[in-house]
Amino acid sequence: MSVANASASRSSAYNVVTKAIVDELRDIVGSRGVLVDLEKIEAYSHDETDAKEYGHMPEVVVLPSSPEQVAGVVKLANRERIPVTPRGAGSGLSGGAIPVYGGILISLEKMNKLLELDVENMVAVVEAGMVTNELAMAVQERGLFFAGYPMSLQTCAIGGNIAENAGGGKAVKYGVTGRYIQGIELVTPTGDIVQLGGKLSKDVSGYDLKSLVVGSEGTLGIATKAIIKLIGYPTAKADLLVLFKTPREAIDVVPVILSKGLTPTSIEFMDQLSIITSCKYLNESLPYEKAGAMLLIELDGTNAEQIEMDLIAAGQLCQEHGAIEVYVAEDRNNIERIWNVRRNIAEAFKVYSPIQSLEDIVVPISRIPEIIPELDKLSAKYHVQIPCYGHAGDGNLHATLVKDPDMSMEDWKKNEVACLKELYRITGELGGKISGEHGIGLKRKSFLKDIIDPVELKLMQAIKVAWDPNNIMNPGKIFDLN
Repeated sequence: MSVANASASRSSAYNVVTKAIVDELRDIVGSRGVLVDLEKIEAYSHDETDAKEYGHMPEVVVLPSSPEQVAGVVKLANRERIPVTPRGAGSGLSGGAIPVYGGILISLEKMNKLLELDVENMVAVVEAGMVTNELAMAVQERGLFFAGYPMSLQTCAIGGNIAENAGGGKAVKYGVTGRYIQGIELVTPTGDIVQLGGKLSKDVSGYDLKSLVVGSEGTLGIATKAIIKLIGYPTAKADLLVLFKTPREAIDVVPVILSKGLTPTSIEFMDQLSIITSCKYLNESLPYEKAGAMLLIELDGTNAEQIEMDLIAAGQLCQEHGAIEVYVAEDRNNIERIWNVRRNIAEAFKVYSPIQSLEDIVVPISRIPEIIPELDKLSAKYHVQIPCYGHAGDGNLHATLVKDPDMSMEDWKKNEVACLKELYRITGELGGKISGEHGIGLKRKSFLKDIIDPVELKLMQAIKVAWDPNNIMNPGKIFDLN
C-alpha cells in the first residue's frame, strides 16, 4: 500500500502532516515514539478486516506513554486540523482503527500496565493498551474475575473493548464490557483530560458520559485508563455439547432454556458447515457427522452441586426438544477441546476462502429461530456460503458471507453488497440491529444510515459535533456528518 493510496481519500477539511508537525510530535513523545518509515507504519494501516479492501496508510504513527502525551498530540492535531485515529491492539472486525484520511494514528500499545488492583473496592485500574487476557490472568491469581471480556481476549486491548463495548460468549450471564467499566480517563477531541465515573458502584450526578463513551468507537475521544469492576471467580464449571438434526431445532431450544429460570454462562450455536470446517482445520474429531447443528452450553458458579443440577436440567430440556445427543464435558481438557472448535471457526473459513464478510447481526432472543431459514434463502439467492455461529443466548449471530474460490471478484462484490443489504433489512424487520459487538466502524457505515431511525442518527451527529467540533477524532467511522 502506498502513500498515494492514503492521500487519495484525504478530505479537503484536513491538512497534511508536514515535517514541522513530525518534529513537534517528537518533542511531545520523544523521537522513538514517532514512526514515519513506510515499512514500520504499514502494520497500522489495517485491522482484522480485509487490508486490500479497507486499509489506509497513516502519515505518521505516534506511540505515547502517558495521558499527557496523548493530550499533547490531540491538541496539536486539533490546532492543525489533522485527523487522529486511536488504536489499541488492531484486532477489530469493523475497520474502526483504520486511518481513513491518513493523518496521525495514536497507538496505545506502550500504555499497557495494571496500575492498581483494589481488592477492597473490587476494581482494577488499568491503562487502555493492556491486553485483556493479561488483566484476566492477573486478577484470577487473586480469585477475581473480569467477566465482560470478549472471546478474542488474548489479542484485544482494554481500550478497544471499551471503544466497541465488546461482548463475547459469556455475555448471556455476565453481560458485555460496558457493565464492568466504572470509570474512564478520557482525552477529549480538543485535548483535555477528564475523569468520567470512578470507583463508585452508583453515580447519577449528571449525564452518564462514561456510558456514552463506551461503544462510541473512538469517535468521542481516547480512553487512556479504565476502572474495571471485578467479581469473584467462579470455581465450578461444566459444559454441554448438544447435537441436533437441524439448525432450527437447536435455535428453538434457546428461548426455552432461558425461560425456565436457568442462567447459562454461554449458549453458543454452530451450524454443520461451521462445525465441519473448524474440526477439519483443527484435525478434531467431534461427533459431527449426524448433527445439523450444535449448541455449546456452559454453566458456572461457586456451588458445584447447583451447577450439576442445572446441567442436568439443561440437558433434559434439550432432549425434550429434539436433541439427538447430549455430551457432558466436566474436565478442563474436554472443555477446552470443545471451545477451541468454536473459537477457531472464523480462522478455519479463512483457510477455505480468505475473502469473506464476517457479520454479527443481533435480534431479540425470541426471533432467533426466524433468522435461520432467511440465511438459507440468501445463500441460495446470492451463491455464497453463509455459515452461522455465535452467541445464541443473547441473539448475536455471526452470519458470515464466504466467497466461493471459483467466483470472480466482480461477482463477489456485487453479490456481497446486495446480500448484506437484504440481510440487514431482514434483521431490522425482526427488531434487530446490524451489529451486536463488532461495531459499525468503516465496514458497515454505508449500511447504517439506511436502517437507523433518522432522528436517532441526527442526535448522534449532534453529539459528535458538540464533542469534536473540528471532526478530527476517528473521522469516517459509524456515520458521516453531512
